[in-house]
Amino acid sequence: MLDSNLTTQLRTYLAHLRHPIELIASLDDGEKSRELRELLHEIAALSSLIRVREDGADARKPSFAIARAGEQSGVRFAGIPLGHEFTSLVLALLHVGGHPPKADAELIKQIRAIDAAQPLRFETYISLSCHNCPDVVQALNLMAALNPSIEHVMIDGALFQSEVDERKIMAVPAVFLNGQVFGHGRMTLEEIVAKVDVGASAREAEKLDARAPYDVLVVGGGPAGASAAIYAARKGIRTGIVAERFGGQVMDTMGIENLISVPHTEGPKLVAALEQHVKEYDVDIMNMQRAEALVAPGADGLAAVRLANGATLRARSIVLATGARWREMNVPGEKDYKAKGVCFCPHCDGPLFKGKRVAVIGGGNSGVEAAIDLAGIVSHVTLLEFDDKLRADAVLQAKLNSLANVTVITSAQTTEVTGNGEKLDGIVYQDRKSGQTHRIELEGVFVQIGLLPNTDWLKGTIALTPRGEIEIDARGQTSVPGIFAAGDATTVPYKQIVIAMGEGSKASLSAFDHLIRSSAPAAKPPAEVAIAA
Repeated sequence: MLDSNLTTQLRTYLAHLRHPIELIASLDDGEKSRELRELLHEIAALSSLIRVREDGADARKPSFAIARAGEQSGVRFAGIPLGHEFTSLVLALLHVGGHPPKADAELIKQIRAIDAAQPLRFETYISLSCHNCPDVVQALNLMAALNPSIEHVMIDGALFQSEVDERKIMAVPAVFLNGQVFGHGRMTLEEIVAKVDVGASAREAEKLDARAPYDVLVVGGGPAGASAAIYAARKGIRTGIVAERFGGQVMDTMGIENLISVPHTEGPKLVAALEQHVKEYDVDIMNMQRAEALVAPGADGLAAVRLANGATLRARSIVLATGARWREMNVPGEKDYKAKGVCFCPHCDGPLFKGKRVAVIGGGNSGVEAAIDLAGIVSHVTLLEFDDKLRADAVLQAKLNSLANVTVITSAQTTEVTGNGEKLDGIVYQDRKSGQTHRIELEGVFVQIGLLPNTDWLKGTIALTPRGEIEIDARGQTSVPGIFAAGDATTVPYKQIVIAMGEGSKASLSAFDHLIRSSAPAAKPPAEVAIAA
């Protein structure tokens, strides 16, 4: 099943194994079990430290566990972890086999110290096309490899559709802990550990509150925030970056083809590169911290950012780069059926709607691209656009119009999402020309209507536009001296990654200029010259 390139790469990785491991398979007579058996034996042939057993007793078939020889396993895969999950498989082999993980040493220590009252049994439902799922799978696998009281199984929803239906899963990744919903969507290792280790937030708040003031504090970890932090650190000044999620909206972007000099990349790869670049400098990175309030500079010249955990960070200048989030329709039923049919990522959740009827809301590039992608998976796509014409690029519209299972409806105002209490079953829209109301029966709705700036926490502190964007001048200066802003949260036109990077560096340079000018000694009056009478 593995091509020559994957085989060569995997053999190189498996050379790092330190302990013998067993792949314990639970199989039946089905085709997928035969494929899994073939994959496991191909892997075992690449290392003398790997042995395959086919005496697994897991009720889910095909599945397999990864365990150290003679020990119980906490890491399992129900399905065949190829596609986006192949990396999850490789890392699980290495971590169970004793290869040290690259996670922060303090975080590893924290995971090992988790002492739960009962075993923590995690289940993660994924789709192999989901680019958000591997982060969650890899994080939970690592926790299971490090702590014997933690177990984790990755479950391919496409192979175990009955479980997906029974648990009413309509968005991935979907994580369950001891049978109860734990979370949906992308979660980092830090986020998961924080939810499990309930005392972690208070301990972290105490440490953050004791930090010395920064020369430049960047709020936000997307392209604008990373750029601002790098430019500040290169000036040799004390720099910090605080973010609710490093990478921000870019983490949810699949294909990126307009970052100049990089013909193609994916959001998670770009974020990893950004974070690595930031770490090459002396930058204090504070991830998983949500800002709640901005305090303007006081008499001591220090501004402050209050965090959700109660800590306060102080700085001589601040760069706000909080980015944006998916815009919601704000119609009845939307919130009720989130993750129950209302989705925002066609790449992640599209496979869950195979053979079903869905709608896409929005006729811009993202909406039309979503409709094109979904048309290859679902039975029918209805695209609804508020305007009287689509706004996507002509080449995308041409492709869309060539698809037989897509219906485009313009001048359509979505008014309601309907459902049976458990899952979505339709959408209601009004024809803006005739005023007539129509209902479409379907199983999924993908919302693709743009972004909203993450600036609610700044209201009343700095000037915002009616749309919530931070008002800035050509230098990135906000209405408050010493507070600068950059990226999608601001009034800068064209919300693009490459633009955000440039705006972040500009705002950081402006902050540095502010520091120089505000710390310069006051000009002395010219000395009086005595004039002889």
